[in-house]
Amino acid sequence: MAAERSSDGVQSLERAFLLLELMADAGGEVAISRLAADSGLPVSTIHRLLRTLGTRGYVRQLPSRRYVLGPRLVHLGECSSRSLATWAQPHLSWLVDAIGETANLAMLDGDRVVYVAQVPSRHSMRMFTEVGRRVHLHCTGVGKVLLAQLAAAGARTLLARAGMPVRTERTVTDPDELLAQLPGIVEQGYAVDDGEQEAGVRCVAVPVPGGSSAGAISVSGPAGRLGMDAVPRVVPLLQSAAAALAAELREGGVRSSG
Repeated sequence: MAAERSSDGVQSLERAFLLLELMADAGGEVAISRLAADSGLPVSTIHRLLRTLGTRGYVRQLPSRRYVLGPRLVHLGECSSRSLATWAQPHLSWLVDAIGETANLAMLDGDRVVYVAQVPSRHSMRMFTEVGRRVHLHCTGVGKVLLAQLAAAGARTLLARAGMPVRTERTVTDPDELLAQLPGIVEQGYAVDDGEQEAGVRCVAVPVPGGSSAGAISVSGPAGRLGMDAVPRVVPLLQSAAAALAAELREGGVRSSG
């Protein structure tokens, strides 16, 4: 990806953010040569930007001379998650009214996915995936849809780091099998957890437009109530809510997802 100068931006800032995004896409750890290939920037420029980011705690260099995302980003991520949850709440409520099942917002958190906002179903029998819970990527709808937004190498790195433990008899535990599914998820625009995280529970998830860092929105419920035949009806509603949330985040305005 060649770096281009924006007509209304500050070039050094744009390049620094590009490097952070490329590091995140690669799983959080990357060599200078990889950053140069992916960004199109000169190695000398990358060194200079990484030194500056390093002094602020946003990246750090390992003994291997590879770079990793730094701890300063944790605080920014926590603040961003709280803000995103506030923006998401009305959209999740709209989904519960439209679909009748629990609606969630989740974000990538290292090698796991974390639920940052939720509106529960009004049914007495419903899902209780509490806010703040961290789950594996390979067996959840939100996890799979977020993995599908990453480069294949970055997705493989995250799966290797977290492992792919068996949760149910439906859980996919072979990384090659799961990675082969990701292009299809991108093409269709959604992912389904069909009893892979918890037996008898189905989840349908879509990405929030704008990249993996923006998160994913899902609805989950008992498989007997949220049938596969409901997916064609549910997906457009999820995509509508996700697009409305993304528009608010871009524009900074309050908008209802109806």
